Amino acid sequence: MIELTDSAKEVLDQHFEGKEKEPIRIFVTSGCGGARLAMGLDTAKEEDEKFDVNGYEFVVDKELYEQAKPLKVDLTPIGIDISSSLVFEHTEGSCGSCCGGCGE
Repeated sequence: MIELTDSAKEVLDQHFEGKEKEPIRIFVTSGCGGARLAMGLDTAKEEDEKFDVNGYEFVVDKELYEQAKPLKVDLTPIGIDISSSLVFEHTEGSCGSCCGGCGE
């Protein structure tokens, strides 16, 4: 199951206004602070779970979905956030370009 909050849907509605809606992939990415879930536009693949949520198609690799379910796409003060049952270890960043030098 994927839950899309009303506030996150509003952001997607604004993004796709006047455009054709494309599938939205939820995936694991890594950066200064460690691994986290992210979203991006992508086509569905055979090994994906597909979900139609409030007029949007979300795709997630089946193995990732089994580990992460349920997923919730929400809007926070700093942007879209995807929460799940996965627990990611937070690491102190080594780059100085984000967070004003993470860990300082």
